[in-house]
Amino acid sequence: MEKRKVHYQQRLQILFVTVFLLFTLLIVRLGYVQILHGEQFEAQLASAQERPIQTDAPRGLMLDRYGNVVVDNEVEFSLTYMMPSTNTSSAVLLDVAQKLESFLEIDTSNVTERDKKDYLLLTMDEKERRQLLDSDKRNNELSNADVYQLELDAITEEQLEALSEKDMAVIAVYREMSQGTATAPQRIKRNVTEEEAHLIIEHLAELPGVDIQLDSRRSYPYGSSLRSIFGSVNFIPGEKVDGYIARGYQRNEIVGVSYLEAQYEDMLKGIKAVRTQSEAGKRQQHSGQRGNDLILSIDMELQQKLEKMIEDEMNNAGRHSFIEDRSAYAVILNPKSGDVLALAGFLDSGDGTNSADHLGVVNKGFEMGSSIKAASVLTGFHEGVAQPGTQFNDRTIYLPSTPPKSTWNKTGFGWIDDLYALEQSSNVYMFEIGMRLANCYYSAPHTPCGWTSETIAEAYQTVRNSFSQFGLGTDTGIDLPTYFNGMEGENTNGGKLLDLMIGQYDTYTTLQLAQYIATIANDGYRMKLTLVKEVREPTTNPEEPGAVIQQFEPAVLNRIEMSDEHLERVKAGLRRVVTHGNAAARFAEIPQYEVAGKTGTAQVKIAVGEERKTVIDGETQTFVGFAPYSDPEIAFAVVVPHAKLDRHGARQGMAQHIAREIVKAYFD
Repeated sequence: MEKRKVHYQQRLQILFVTVFLLFTLLIVRLGYVQILHGEQFEAQLASAQERPIQTDAPRGLMLDRYGNVVVDNEVEFSLTYMMPSTNTSSAVLLDVAQKLESFLEIDTSNVTERDKKDYLLLTMDEKERRQLLDSDKRNNELSNADVYQLELDAITEEQLEALSEKDMAVIAVYREMSQGTATAPQRIKRNVTEEEAHLIIEHLAELPGVDIQLDSRRSYPYGSSLRSIFGSVNFIPGEKVDGYIARGYQRNEIVGVSYLEAQYEDMLKGIKAVRTQSEAGKRQQHSGQRGNDLILSIDMELQQKLEKMIEDEMNNAGRHSFIEDRSAYAVILNPKSGDVLALAGFLDSGDGTNSADHLGVVNKGFEMGSSIKAASVLTGFHEGVAQPGTQFNDRTIYLPSTPPKSTWNKTGFGWIDDLYALEQSSNVYMFEIGMRLANCYYSAPHTPCGWTSETIAEAYQTVRNSFSQFGLGTDTGIDLPTYFNGMEGENTNGGKLLDLMIGQYDTYTTLQLAQYIATIANDGYRMKLTLVKEVREPTTNPEEPGAVIQQFEPAVLNRIEMSDEHLERVKAGLRRVVTHGNAAARFAEIPQYEVAGKTGTAQVKIAVGEERKTVIDGETQTFVGFAPYSDPEIAFAVVVPHAKLDRHGARQGMAQHIAREIVKAYFD
């Protein structure tokens, strides 16, 4: 018995010694970790618990060519949500959404049917969800995703219609919250009112992940002036999300979605502020930076004057001067650099409100009439079917299977040369050029002239290739993401070829028309049109612009193939239009500015009425020009579409009136 007791004591002593040694080793190891590697492991632990939180910086400004801010930023409150962790449950999101709904007004227009069904399933208990499907539809062969889809399909229209306005608001909030992440705040609502902000701030303790942050929105010191060309910003469109994410964007970011905002997104976007926050509350802030500023080619004072003069002309003309909509479009360029100095559009659709339609300058095409005849004459010169001084007999032409073709002066001008043809806007002179390009030589009424379908097709191609050198029917180079390049007529008969020569077949935009006349004014050099001259670093003082990051130098797209002699000859004809021709009376009061230009009236037929069965004859009035003739500083184009004819009491010369005011406004 005594021996057994001694044996147990020995075993206990061995156990105590072993435990002591183990604790000693553990303490030594902990000391080793703490003393030699403590900082390293502490940093690793901190990084595992820290989250980088990114917040957007304001976008860059836009300034006109003289430094006036035309697109600015304005502070606003935004309601944001950031998931507390990557495994935040749908139930937690829904709970927060239900609480938020009572504190703010929320737009529900984007809620989809799928959003509603997801919400209904989320708010059902397990018993209710099981009742949606028969037991035979739930089997082990179906995946969870398949079962969920069957449950969605089982939700009835009655259940959807039973959702209240409150439900819809909760769904709208939940929809935005669920698109967020654990690393970047998701905007739930922008432009939160002060009352809403105060209510939410008072209850932040009940709303994990919710915050009110200062945000910026675009503001426009000049109101609606050129507003559509500046473009707009918004959340990334759904169809473009993947592309933006590949470029490093977050799904919930605000980006430029149209026109200059979209074209220069990479320049205008700011550098995000990054806040690193640990669970222990430790924060590190890396401040962001506003995006780069754009210096535009636009002269905002001239822009506002252009808008005013167009509106005044439309008011003077009245609705009775137009078949339906009142509208007018104009562009002013620097022909030597391609800078767009001003562009404006006006539209009155008859509902009693007038609106700016600046986009119509770049995306609406019209038959431009005689204003393109300078290109027709130069095409004839270059192709050798006419030369400076060549005379054609201006009289009515009767070709087989073609309506009679004549000049606006039905009696004709008789034998005239190219200068007189431009001065008096002879149609027949241009017809003769077109016919000769197709190997047609008119000899007598209703007699075949020698052209064939092949020669006519070749003539179409020759004319369109020639016109494109001036910018008609082709890309102007304008720095916008979307624009219209006009439309070619589909028929290829001889009669339509003649219409093409006088601007009554293919359609062009006002911007293309301006580039065409600017190319002639610039001695045949077609300049790339541009709205942005420079990109500069952001600055807090617009009077002291930041350093230039990128400068867009004037770029020549092409030099037309016509000789200097031919160009000077046609320019002389354009000068005679204003001094002796059908524009002389309207420009007589400003001879000191040496305007050269060309009038145009394209005959149009407009279907009106609810069923569009009644057709009314009208015209599109145009005018192109440049000044001074000896050393052009500006080139311009004006288009007034779908006016009534003068015999119906319409105001005539509207495009010329606007053109004259453009010259006066620029030089005065």
